[in-house]
Amino acid sequence: MLDSLQASLTVASSGLESQSTRMRIVSENLANATSTGRIAGADPYQRKTITFDAALDRASGAQLAKVKEIGVDTTPYRVEYDPGHPAADKAGYVKLPNVNMMIEMADMREVNRSYEANLQVVKQVRSMLGMTIDLLRS
Repeated sequence: MLDSLQASLTVASSGLESQSTRMRIVSENLANATSTGRIAGADPYQRKTITFDAALDRASGAQLAKVKEIGVDTTPYRVEYDPGHPAADKAGYVKLPNVNMMIEMADMREVNRSYEANLQVVKQVRSMLGMTIDLLRS
């Protein structure tokens, strides 16, 4: 019984850690959504992506959520005509990051819900462990 509860805590904590990393990536994307290159024709910020994988925890025998890779989105940059911008090329076009604010906000909401769900699991397991200890005392 206690091994199962401990495994549940391990799985939930791996989910918390993974979602925390995902929130950092989403935050970086949002913070750099308007970051252009520093010189004329330079590439702007490139959106980051995150990939997860399941990893076997030998101690508990549980499948844990782990960050597999932090990569970059290869979709093309947005281009905008702004000849007065310092990063504009000779034709007056500025490359803008390939960050879509709507996608990032949707990802942020999903991260928040996943994090909360894992946190609820931790709270429930702690409560069950407390009840088990109280039963063993009496």
